[in-house]
Amino acid sequence: MARKPKKAPVPEGDGEGEDGAVPAGKGRRRLIIVGAAILLLAAGGGGGYMVMRSRAAQAEKSAAEQKLPVAFMDVREMTMNLMPEPGQTQARFLRLKVALEVRDAKVASEIQPLMPRVEDTFQVFVRDLRVGDFEAAGGTYRLREELLRRVNVAVYPAKVDAVLFKDFVIQ
Repeated sequence: MARKPKKAPVPEGDGEGEDGAVPAGKGRRRLIIVGAAILLLAAGGGGGYMVMRSRAAQAEKSAAEQKLPVAFMDVREMTMNLMPEPGQTQARFLRLKVALEVRDAKVASEIQPLMPRVEDTFQVFVRDLRVGDFEAAGGTYRLREELLRRVNVAVYPAKVDAVLFKDFVIQ
């Protein structure tokens, strides 16, 4: 078997001088490394604090926005003729009662004098529809979206947030 070579002895004191003092070049390097580590930890802690603070502020802001009161305005019940389907002889009717959702009572007071315009908009649009428009998938959803678009045009600059169906009957 081959013999392993002997290792050279490691000098004692691992780079320190005779009296145990660290040489000047190594002391500065250690000081810079320790200072950089402290600075890095402080910056990380400060950044984490700022992120947590901004998240808390956003949560408070969104909670305050959610607590805003909404107002509902009833539109009078309307019964309207629908366009006949091809070959249909019997008249079909739609009875519709909706409520308008607005941001607050102030907006509702702005819209109240414009209710005849809103009702006219609903009447003109719905009279051009056929029963088949409601039977298709999403027909009532499309009706809601179109009524919302038209009511917002009618009450501009006020804004309605949603049109809610209270009664919807096709006869």
